[in-house]
Amino acid sequence: MTFLAIRALRKQFGSLVAVNNVSMEVAAGECRAIIGPNGAGKTTFFNMISGYFRPSAGEIELDGQPITQLSVRGRVARGMARTFQITEVFPELSVRENLRIAAEVQQGLSLRPWVGRAARARVEAAIEASMARAGLVEKADRLVGELAHGDQRAVEIATALALQPRLLLLDEPTAGMGEQETYQVAALIRRLHRDHALTIVLIEHDMRVVFNLADRISVLDQGRLLAEGTPQQIADDPAVQAAYLGDAE
Repeated sequence: MTFLAIRALRKQFGSLVAVNNVSMEVAAGECRAIIGPNGAGKTTFFNMISGYFRPSAGEIELDGQPITQLSVRGRVARGMARTFQITEVFPELSVRENLRIAAEVQQGLSLRPWVGRAARARVEAAIEASMARAGLVEKADRLVGELAHGDQRAVEIATALALQPRLLLLDEPTAGMGEQETYQVAALIRRLHRDHALTIVLIEHDMRVVFNLADRISVLDQGRLLAEGTPQQIADDPAVQAAYLGDAE
């Protein structure tokens, strides 16, 4: 069953066409990777899916409902959450406090001067569940700024989980990481996908991560969809090798 449907999406900045008529269907519970060389239009494509850019043309549907005209907040309310290439956390707050912000937003409690006992209990339950899924329970009261880069990325992912998404968008989740941190974050993504059946779409440059995590891969090149298929099909595709994989070796 198609969960995320993208039809003929296009984004033009003046005379520059950054994304050119890209269509894609992501099944419920699928882990889809989007790859391509620098300048292929991957981040622009992500920005349109998540609502940060309005498409010049095309349509987006989430679980059968049109979301093309919805704001970022509206898409979060429909079950979408996103992380960014540069880790977006509050370093001066603890892990628990970072997650609390997202949990209160998800439950419509942000900026309220007073919150009832039942609502507080729901927030605490969401925080605990998100920390457990991300393996952060033992670090709950540590300041995020004191944590290693890999743990900070896990906090960002856990914060997204506190929004209780059905679709998680990850923009280069292992960017700037060493071998061990990459392994830890990839293992977290695998758990979220396999154990919790979360639908995940990620942009990633590390081909080891892509081929180990993705059910299917979409390749963008110069704003167009170059190829789509299973990891093996993409690895064997001569056009992909010429445009991207061969250059990465």
